[in-house]
Amino acid sequence: MSTLLQHVNLTEFVDVARQLGLDPYRQLRQAGISPTALVDPEMRVPAKSVMQLLEDSAQLAGLEDLGLRVAETRQLTTQGPLWTVMREGATLRDALDAMARYLHLLNEGIDLRIETVGDAALVRLELLVSVEGSMRQSTEFVICLWFRLFKLLVGTAWKPRSVCFTHAAPASLATHRRVFGVPVRFRQDFDGIVLAASDLDVAGAASDPALGRHAREFLDIKLAQSGPAMPAKVRKLVFALLPTGECGAEQVARQLGIDRKTMHRHLAAYGQNYLAVVDAVRVDLVTRYVKNSERPLSEVAILMGFSSLSAFSRWFSMRFGCSVSAWRRQAPAAENTR
Repeated sequence: MSTLLQHVNLTEFVDVARQLGLDPYRQLRQAGISPTALVDPEMRVPAKSVMQLLEDSAQLAGLEDLGLRVAETRQLTTQGPLWTVMREGATLRDALDAMARYLHLLNEGIDLRIETVGDAALVRLELLVSVEGSMRQSTEFVICLWFRLFKLLVGTAWKPRSVCFTHAAPASLATHRRVFGVPVRFRQDFDGIVLAASDLDVAGAASDPALGRHAREFLDIKLAQSGPAMPAKVRKLVFALLPTGECGAEQVARQLGIDRKTMHRHLAAYGQNYLAVVDAVRVDLVTRYVKNSERPLSEVAILMGFSSLSAFSRWFSMRFGCSVSAWRRQAPAAENTR
């Protein structure tokens, strides 16, 4: 089942691709995206196709910052019910909560989570789908859009503490420094934006509470009508719960408000089962964690939801055909070729 994006705007990609000497329409075709998506804002496009478009184009152009270049030139959509609900929130926290709740309606391939750690707040991005090779461009594209959107909400003078990426630093940080203007950290535990926890309570620029209420009611109806299928719901929860060690089928079913048997039955209707979903999420996450050579493998095992390093090592060897230590040694060289 394809994970879809709605209101896809690829106009900026076409402009950037042309500036780089690429044929944007050829790149679209190779990614399986119809040129109709350029003129039809209601057309839904597979998330993997858009991600592959960015990654393949960056590789062809020999650029490590193509995702940022496209995101920084994109015209932010400040119309529509989601923007209305975010803008009319009493605080930045309200705006981010609304974004996390309704983001699925526009993009089924990403998840936004907010965590408070001491005096810091972490706005975390989880890519719920993956493509072959690096996902650097897709990740930086989304984070840049979020960064710009938050500044639009709070004010252009606002700055977060830092921007974090799980992938390695590029050869040149010039674009990152220009776009973000704050410390950008690589090989981190997560992809996202770090801000002061107090920023979450900054008052919003609400001007029409009634309009915000009507927009929220409209989005709630849309959410009820187009809620994600059970595999997508389970996958999203597994992403969130794996690092906590509380990711058994029973706990996930409880989070969904159903019993375990009901969850298994719904998954079976899509030809899936719970263990297969967990395994797929682990495959997506493992490269992000293992690539960071500074993170002990014993810690990686915990983040992946394994009871011990030996259990993680056995799973890794069966899944990838080599030891995790050998794979880690090879990973930096493989990444440098992208």
